Amino acid sequence: MRSASPLRWGLLALFFVSAGVAARGDEKTRLSTRNVVLVTTDGLRWQEVFRGAEPTLLNKENGGVRDVNALRKEFWHDELETRREALMPFVWKTLAKKGQLIGNLDKGSRARVTNEKNFSYPGYNEMLTGSPDPRIDSNNPFDNPNVNVLEWLNHKPEFKGKVTAVTSWDLFPHILNVKRSGLPVNAGWATLAGESLTESQRNLNRMIEQSHKIWHNCRYDAFTFPVALETLKRDKPRLLYISFGDTDEFSHQGRYDLYLEAANHFDKDLEHLWNILQSMPEYRDSTTLIITTDHGRGDPPRAWRDHGAKVKGAEAIWIGALGPDTPALGEIKEGAEATQGQIAATVAALLGQDYRAEVPKAHPVLPQVIRDTASASKAD
Repeated sequence: MRSASPLRWGLLALFFVSAGVAARGDEKTRLSTRNVVLVTTDGLRWQEVFRGAEPTLLNKENGGVRDVNALRKEFWHDELETRREALMPFVWKTLAKKGQLIGNLDKGSRARVTNEKNFSYPGYNEMLTGSPDPRIDSNNPFDNPNVNVLEWLNHKPEFKGKVTAVTSWDLFPHILNVKRSGLPVNAGWATLAGESLTESQRNLNRMIEQSHKIWHNCRYDAFTFPVALETLKRDKPRLLYISFGDTDEFSHQGRYDLYLEAANHFDKDLEHLWNILQSMPEYRDSTTLIITTDHGRGDPPRAWRDHGAKVKGAEAIWIGALGPDTPALGEIKEGAEATQGQIAATVAALLGQDYRAEVPKAHPVLPQVIRDTASASKAD
C-alpha cells in the first residue's frame, strides 16, 4: 500500500478540522427544547403583571370590591416589588429570575397587538397565525380562514397527533378551525373525551356537567386547568396550548377583587404546571413555557373593565418565557419591543421549525427568547 502524499494528508487534516468545527457549530445551535407549552389568560393587563394591585381600584366605587380590607390584606403592599410578587409569586420568583418578561412600559419595554381591534378573536388569530387579518373583525363563531401554527406543526410527521389545545372559551374550535385543521380542541364546557377514563377523570367530567354556569360560553378556569393536566399526562403532546378566561370575564363584570383572584390563581396554576412538567421525564429540562395575553385593557376608574379599538392602551400586552433555551434576562427594559404576532414563529423555532419559510407574512421570532439569537436587550 502506498503511503499518502503530504498534499493528501494536508487535505485530510483540513477535512477533519472542518468537520470538527461544523460539529461544534451544530452543537452550539442545537436547542434543548423538545416541547412547548403556550398558556394565555384573557385580558390580563400589563399593569397588574408589572405593578401588582392598582390602588385606585381597591374600593367599592371603582373596583366593585366586596371586602376591601380582606383584598388589601392579601394583595396590597407599599413596595412595588413586594406587591407584584404577592399577586403573581411564580412569575416573579421563578419565571422572571430564570427566564424573561417583556412588556413593562414603565421601564421602556413594549409588547403590543398590531391588529388594531384589541379584542379576543383578532388577538388570538394574530398570536397563533403570526399576523393580523382585517377580516377577523368580531367575536362571532365563524371558522378562521388562516392556518395557525398549531395546525401547521400538526401537519408535519414528527408532530402529527402531538399538538392539542384546552381552552376556557368555546370559540376556539372556530379560531383554530378544527373542521379544516383536525386539531383536538377541548373548549368551553366540554368534558374529557375517551373510552377508558379513570375514576378521577369521570369525577371531573361530572363536576363540569353539574356545575352552575355563570358564563355559558366560557368554562371556569378551575375546570379548564385540570382538564389540561389530564390531557398532558394522558396524551403527552409536544405542543400544548392552554387558554384561560376568568381574568377577562371578571373585569368585564367590574369585579376587581375577583379579577385579582383570577390572576393569582393563574399564577398558581403556572407554578403547578411547571412542577408537573419538571416531574415528567418526557418534559423535564426539555420544555419551554410561554405565557401571554390576547389584548390589554384601559385605565381606571372605568376603562379597566373594557378593551377594543377605541380604548386607550388596550393594545399593550406582555409576554413571558421560561425554558432551557431562554436566557435569564429577567425583566426586559429600555427600548425592547415585541409584537403579538411574533409568538407563532417563536413557538415553531423553539421546536426546530422555520414557520416564516412557509408563512412569510408572519412576524419574526422573538430574538431574545432563544439563545444564540438573543439581542442586546438590557435587563435588571
